[in-house]
Amino acid sequence: MDSPIKKKMKRAFRSFIFLVVIAGVSCSARNAERGRKTSEILLSGNLTEDSLLTLVQYRTFEYFRDGAEPTSGMARERYHVDGIYPDNDMNVVTSGGTGFGVMALLVGIERGFFSRDEGFKQLRKIVSFLQNADRFHGAWSHWIYGETGRVKPFSQKDNGADIVETAYLIQGLLAVREYFKDGSQEEKALADDIDKLWREVEWSWFTKGGEDVIYWHWSPDYGWDMNHQVRGYNECLILYVLAASSPTYPVRPEAYHNGWARGGAISTSGGKYGYMLKLKHNGAEEYSGPLFWAHYSYLGLDPRNLKDKYADYWHENVNHTLINWRWCFENPKNYTGYSSDCWGLTASYSVSFYAAHAPGEKNDLGVISPTAALSSMPYTPEQSLNAMNHFYYNLGDKIWGKYGFYDAFSEHHDWYPQKYLAIDQGPVVVMIENYRTGLLWNLFMSCPEIQQGLNLLGFVLNQNKQ
Repeated sequence: MDSPIKKKMKRAFRSFIFLVVIAGVSCSARNAERGRKTSEILLSGNLTEDSLLTLVQYRTFEYFRDGAEPTSGMARERYHVDGIYPDNDMNVVTSGGTGFGVMALLVGIERGFFSRDEGFKQLRKIVSFLQNADRFHGAWSHWIYGETGRVKPFSQKDNGADIVETAYLIQGLLAVREYFKDGSQEEKALADDIDKLWREVEWSWFTKGGEDVIYWHWSPDYGWDMNHQVRGYNECLILYVLAASSPTYPVRPEAYHNGWARGGAISTSGGKYGYMLKLKHNGAEEYSGPLFWAHYSYLGLDPRNLKDKYADYWHENVNHTLINWRWCFENPKNYTGYSSDCWGLTASYSVSFYAAHAPGEKNDLGVISPTAALSSMPYTPEQSLNAMNHFYYNLGDKIWGKYGFYDAFSEHHDWYPQKYLAIDQGPVVVMIENYRTGLLWNLFMSCPEIQQGLNLLGFVLNQNKQ
């Protein structure tokens, strides 16, 4: 049996091979030089923190390039290494996961994982597909058949518009628009097409005739039957920001304050372990909700400088994450493997298929989701970096595969499924990059419509905050 040192050397060598590939496809001298230096470090057997961050980003990025559905270029909903898909949904793509994925593709261009031209061509394919895919009042469905662009129902009555998943998609597309808007003629044309898609989303339609709240679903067959109002606090803040920012179909600020913020009832004074929360986390126990609430809306929306009368969103996300980390460290349910370096509870695959894991007696099922800690890198860099190193060096091949870390695992249940989900993959690439350079935050926040929408909703951007 190999010693821990030998195992580390083996993984370092494998990392060296992958990062040589990265350097080889680099499209700029800057990225080639980064790849050369990284290769030298790895060849010596010492994997630096910066090199491991790049490796994790690269492998995870490959989910959206190598693993993309070939006809559409979109992100597959899931990927199972064993090739077994109970619903035969290998080529079903996801609108929200693609929103995260297009941001990951921009990271790939900037990091030299593939060339600008390769990235442009895939993004052009995605946008062309979206132009022809089923839409309902400008919004896409949650799932789409990648070969045809037709809706795959998420459930019987959820066979039309999903305005939340559409918001995640538009968040990513607006970052792409900003990235290419001053480029070549073809790149400008792509930015224009994205702008048209953005302007065609009828956000105000989803207030069901002007109510002070947004409804999640609308079906051409069942209308408003699902009757799911989007109220905070959860993962959906970006929906209200985009809806208020729309240049064509804006939602009134009253919907944000009376619907999302529940007329002020969103406010609380809670938390755990001395980490205070100002927002009432829907459905959470006394602690906090799953960590994807601190990720999905903030892939483009920069929380560092974001504050309104309800919360300082940087403080909220940092404390939300620290509660999650501390819960796993304290490990009140005595699960095997939990520690200060092995933590992260969020929605993911679970021992009983799928669950929104979170701190608390009911919601902690002994399942760790790597995306939870890794996508929290901007909020808790020390704890997240420690988790990354533990996952890679100590758990290794049990949870590390073709597209980076698998979606979830449980040492307690001896459960290590080799499966990936797009909506958990994307935030890893994007939030690590936001930690390193702020790339996606800078792109999305440069949209003039977003600045105007935030102003209308009463947000204050503290430009001096770090």
